[in-house]
Amino acid sequence: MLIPDLLQDQRWRFSSAFILFTAVLALFTQSFLYNFIVPILSYMLEIRLRLPPPQTQRYTTAVLTVYGAFSTLSAPVVAHFTDKTPDRRTPLLRSFAGCIVGTTLLALTPSVWALFLGCVIQAVSSSAGWIIAYTTLTDNVEKEHLGKALGLAMSFVAAGTISGPVVSGALLKLAGYWAAWAVPLVVLLINMVARFVTLEAHHDAPVQHPLGSDEEQAALLALRHSYPGTEPPDRFYGVVLRDIRVAVGLLNTLMFSMILTGFDSTLPLHLRRIFGWDSLPTGMIFLGLEVPGLLLGPLVGWLRDRVGLQYPTTLGWVLVAMLLSLLGVPGQEGFGWAGPETAGKAIFIAGTVGIGAAMSLVRGVAMLQVMAVVDDLQLRNMAVFGANGGYSKVVSLEQVAFSLGTIVGPLLAGSLSEVLGFYYMTYILAVISLGVGLTSFSFLVHKCPARTTAEN
Repeated sequence: MLIPDLLQDQRWRFSSAFILFTAVLALFTQSFLYNFIVPILSYMLEIRLRLPPPQTQRYTTAVLTVYGAFSTLSAPVVAHFTDKTPDRRTPLLRSFAGCIVGTTLLALTPSVWALFLGCVIQAVSSSAGWIIAYTTLTDNVEKEHLGKALGLAMSFVAAGTISGPVVSGALLKLAGYWAAWAVPLVVLLINMVARFVTLEAHHDAPVQHPLGSDEEQAALLALRHSYPGTEPPDRFYGVVLRDIRVAVGLLNTLMFSMILTGFDSTLPLHLRRIFGWDSLPTGMIFLGLEVPGLLLGPLVGWLRDRVGLQYPTTLGWVLVAMLLSLLGVPGQEGFGWAGPETAGKAIFIAGTVGIGAAMSLVRGVAMLQVMAVVDDLQLRNMAVFGANGGYSKVVSLEQVAFSLGTIVGPLLAGSLSEVLGFYYMTYILAVISLGVGLTSFSFLVHKCPARTTAEN
């Protein structure tokens, strides 16, 4: 009786709840790692590497650009190999090991080249962890609950975005450099332990074959390979990107990323010029952009499961457009009622929090939309993307769109703000947001198709 009791005690290792916990924890960790370095990077450059302060901005931009570029370039490669196997545990463990190597090299910063090498290693490893974690989540959630699961995941991603810079900045000031870097290393080790003890039922447990004979299995495989219109699995991107619904989904993520990163490059200078705010109140403004998404993520996920993507996303972009138009008013000539000494500060704070809440309606649209299209194509032809489907490539498409937004957003917003001013920048972004809302209403799915049982 001892062995059966032991097996009974270890069932939690196979449970979907525990597997989802490890996936969500991994997503939190990747978001935490990316944002952790931002407040501490200037210290690394000026104190540890002894670079002249005038070069800090240039090297900061270079480090973050390299990180984004290698994340973008590695995503399709990682997705290709992830979809070759149903095993999620081993690749995720390897990605965590890579993150530990990259993080350690970043913390040591013995030289400038080592700093960039650590950045590249962490970027590629984090990209892999992000893709595999999301794929693990989608593998273990029923289609009717996918919106809620992704909403919860988005809340944890937002938590990582918020806590990363707060933890690094506070610990650097209160406990010192090495105490600060100990936190991400401990978080990564916790992830490795949690993932190591996880057993995925479809991979580690004995597989149940519903077919009665080898002949029946061979017949089914022959049918799959002879299905009319079957595309080779390595043509995933060619098949999917021809669908206008996919382009609209990716446009949503691109615009979402452009707005957030555009604020990164313009808000600090604008707030200092208009209100005379330093880093603390400016930081609170950025907190106002992220906290609503942290709180509303599960609710938005539930809403998407009920009514689909079309209406919530369209409403989100309309609200974002209206609030962006309002955000440029404080401090603008001709709006005395919204000046720095009148209601300008209150309007700006309320507008920022409102944008954060409205953005929760458009966050993560690309993944759900592309996944719905993939499901639709697989319903028509179950062999179109191979035996393991194409969900890792779905995540890679979303990541590429977001990474492109981190490049285009600061360039567009910074240029518009410098040439035309912050007011006209927000107005132009508002018009573009309305355009994205219109395309979302026209092409986003109303209800996601049911996932085929053949996938799992």
